[in-house]
Amino acid sequence: MNNINENIPDQITPQILKYADRCINNSCIDESLYNLYDVKRGLRDKNGKGVLTGLTEIGDVHSYDMIDGKAVPCEGKLFYRGIDIEDIVKGFLDENRFGFEEVTYLLLFGELPTAKRLENFTNLLSEYRTLPPSFVRDIIMKAPSRDMMNMLARSVLTLYSYDDNPDDTSIPNVLRQSLSLIARVPLISVYGYHAHNHYHHGQSLHINTPDPNMSTAENILRLLRPDGSFTPLEAKILDLALVLHAEHGGGNNSTFTTHVVSSSGTDTYSAIAASLGSLKGPRHGGANIKVKQMFDHMKETVSNWNDDEEISNYLHAILDKRIFDKSGLIYGIGHAVYSISDPRAKILEGFAKKLAQEKGLMDEYQLYNNVARLAPEVIASCKPMQKNVSANVDFYSGFIYSSLGLPDGLFTPMFASARISGWCAHRIEEIINAGKIIRPAYMNVAKKTKYVALNDRHTTIV
Repeated sequence: MNNINENIPDQITPQILKYADRCINNSCIDESLYNLYDVKRGLRDKNGKGVLTGLTEIGDVHSYDMIDGKAVPCEGKLFYRGIDIEDIVKGFLDENRFGFEEVTYLLLFGELPTAKRLENFTNLLSEYRTLPPSFVRDIIMKAPSRDMMNMLARSVLTLYSYDDNPDDTSIPNVLRQSLSLIARVPLISVYGYHAHNHYHHGQSLHINTPDPNMSTAENILRLLRPDGSFTPLEAKILDLALVLHAEHGGGNNSTFTTHVVSSSGTDTYSAIAASLGSLKGPRHGGANIKVKQMFDHMKETVSNWNDDEEISNYLHAILDKRIFDKSGLIYGIGHAVYSISDPRAKILEGFAKKLAQEKGLMDEYQLYNNVARLAPEVIASCKPMQKNVSANVDFYSGFIYSSLGLPDGLFTPMFASARISGWCAHRIEEIINAGKIIRPAYMNVAKKTKYVALNDRHTTIV
């Protein structure tokens, strides 16, 4: 077996290639053994249901009903602290206000704030929405990373050095650190992008300061744009995206990472940096970038964006691994838990249309809708045994971020700027209910063999 990329970078020498071949050949486990020992790969059973590894009161993902002892797929539901996300969104939109700060309060403290408590909490986040002196110059602008998520993780780890009490895992101290990171991660993300754009692409360097009277979403747009301007609809939709990305239960990869790393007793900065590393992956938070890139390729390849047959042929070619990144994946379609619908995608879809109307992007919006309608049919025709699939949150969030003028490199950091609220809530929950360090079992299936003296070995690595 050899899965080494055919396009070999210059840094990969022939000697490394030989070592890599040996590594691959000696690391492949017989696929049948996973079935033999009933291994729950991905901590999910054969039906896709997650293995129960913990308890939480923070987020709940509901995708099926138990009827006569059988799991029957249903319309997806998402709950924050027991409250339907659709009701939360309707609540703050009906009152024409921003929701991310309210949702952050709810996730951290387990209850909806009163008007006065929400005001005080919002003011507290504004006070934390600043970076240590010279942090932008000394940390963000020096050796800017080509990847915004790596820059973000590095910056979070560096904040440890600016904390006078970084290793204290008492709840008051962890809460202080959490509020600081929730306020700072959006700043670091946008500043990191500007530094990258300046040093790697020769663009002008713009560093705006946050406005203490603005919401998280408003400040992100203010910091991102040279003139600091944005429309009310733009801020409202970005705020909505932050709300919908803030939490998704304890089992998603990055939040589970938060639990695992926190269970070791490590500091808050290390735990959040680990979660950022998880979120970066294209199977997790990096998926919205792949959606946008897939549609960029589709727009160049498909001549008629309203021709169902031409779109379906393109989607079949993707599944056949003949075009785009040849992964065989239609990005933004399907989810590990949801089948009939992702409630976050349903909410975003309507607002994506409003944004498309404001930006003059209705043709592109219609292409997204056509793919959302046709992709499940195409997948079902190619993989009849696969569960029902539908558009997920990444499908429309990529379109929204792009329409807002966010560069591709900021898509996943925006996800992180929202999900950090959930991560911090789960970290606090893990510490409060501290049990054992999380350590699942791995069965060793290697054959036992004897040690051979160096002069008696007959195979060599050149």
